[in-house]
Amino acid sequence: MRQNRVVDLRLIKLLPCLVTVALGAQAGEFVVLSNGFRIHADSHAADGPLIRLQTSQGVIEIQAASVAQFEQEEYTAPALTPATVAPVAAPAISIALTPQELVTRAALHAGLPPAIVRSIARAESGYREDAVSPKGAIGLMQLMPKTALDLQADPRDPEQNAEAGARYLRDLLLKYENDPHQVSKAVAAYNAGPAAVDKYHGVPPYPETIQYVNRVLKQYVKEQGKQKAPASN
Repeated sequence: MRQNRVVDLRLIKLLPCLVTVALGAQAGEFVVLSNGFRIHADSHAADGPLIRLQTSQGVIEIQAASVAQFEQEEYTAPALTPATVAPVAAPAISIALTPQELVTRAALHAGLPPAIVRSIARAESGYREDAVSPKGAIGLMQLMPKTALDLQADPRDPEQNAEAGARYLRDLLLKYENDPHQVSKAVAAYNAGPAAVDKYHGVPPYPETIQYVNRVLKQYVKEQGKQKAPASN
């Protein structure tokens, strides 16, 4: 009987997204990891072998040995101008984003390539905001209630669901950042949990998880192809 196999990741390289979102009125910094990954942080503090990063999404802990350098973000203070009476602005029109747009924006906020986050969302829920799995996972990124609680997100709110799911995937990628199978392990952990991946030192031998990882990675390759297509025309 033919066994399911995980797609070979030697041909797939997860490129860090260098798009960052400026948050706050003060300059922060960029933490450059040895693998080229860049994380925007407000500040950092050393604690033995760990570096704690204070970000807009909370505190992230990474191994100090994985940090190549810190780059200070340039900040230009706004020029002071005399107070003027502002004209009455027209009421803001709220434009609802599609599920795909919510996921893409969440990926950029998390500093991840949108292609990998969209591939997860497609496999998890098919972009259905009201999706609920038999095990109780909720929404676009199929967050379990406890995971959503840990990420301080309401899983039934599509925007919070997408943002929390992208942050969770980022945390998993950082967990396996020095592993040659970083992406497959992170994707498997999103499906089966980090404990299962650590127990088997790789993708767990669960048929559901093996199929899930293959499906996500194949979709990731397609998403990358879509991004490159316009440039080749």
